[in-house]
Amino acid sequence: MRADDLVDDPEDGSLEAEARAAAAARSTWVSVGVNLLLSCTQIVAGILAKSQGLIADGVHSLSDLVADFVVLLANHHSQKDADTDHPYGHHRFETAASLVLGGLLLAVGVGMVWSAARKLEGPESIAPVSVLALWVAGGALVAKELLFRYMLGVAKRVKSSMLVANAWHARSDAASSLVVGLGIAGNLAGYPILDPIAALIVGFMVSKMGWSFGWDALHDLMDRAVDEQEVAAIRSTLLDTPGVLGVHDVRTRKMGDMIVVDAHLEVEATLSIAAGHDIAVAAKQRVTQRHRVLNLMTHLDPWQQPDLDHPSSTQLPRTVH
Repeated sequence: MRADDLVDDPEDGSLEAEARAAAAARSTWVSVGVNLLLSCTQIVAGILAKSQGLIADGVHSLSDLVADFVVLLANHHSQKDADTDHPYGHHRFETAASLVLGGLLLAVGVGMVWSAARKLEGPESIAPVSVLALWVAGGALVAKELLFRYMLGVAKRVKSSMLVANAWHARSDAASSLVVGLGIAGNLAGYPILDPIAALIVGFMVSKMGWSFGWDALHDLMDRAVDEQEVAAIRSTLLDTPGVLGVHDVRTRKMGDMIVVDAHLEVEATLSIAAGHDIAVAAKQRVTQRHRVLNLMTHLDPWQQPDLDHPSSTQLPRTVH
């Protein structure tokens, strides 16, 4: 997943869960239809045209079908309400889906590399391909690029990392179709070895992307924090809350595409418990309305007094961080 594909606007509220689910399902079903048509066409044409590269590309498209159904399943489960076993909801189903997508891509890529390498061991057995393969590869390239642009647009609009992963999965197919098309063209020009070389390159591309998605999802499942820019925006919103005189120890962890935040708010020491509670409630409302924050856990500290939570600084007043 690319960080700049999900830019949070602190002035916009989070989209309704129902709208995000509907958009995700709609875009994924479009992907299912396109990939079903492409995989069948590419594999059949690859067999008829004797193109290993086109067959590999068709298998890649077929893996997209499995990926699409994983996304649909995860999208359904991630929208479930919080329960006793999952008090923060089921948002990490999306992260788990991204991990599955990464593993799927990695497995498909390694399989492509192995198959192409075996073919290159006996270059004399590589048969010339038919021009049909080139036409099918060109059509697949256009279809996959259009699918990628459509899916990424939806993913950005609903701010879903799972859909971003699936969109870039489609882009990997577009890139692979380009490489396969060049390999087929080289085969037709009298260099048969270029077709399995194209399949080998596609295998490496798919493997790399699968590793990237899987590694990112694994870190998110291990409570990785959001970037400093987003933390700074959340801290700024907290400081703007009436009654909050300082903020420190802001910690974040990703929960699917949402964020869980812990923060220490500094307030006047003479306030009553009720007044401090009202400030904490107001801070939570402001943060959840302006950012993709699922929950804010606050701890109130007296302003400009020794911080007993940090023994090394008990003699020093706190400053706003």
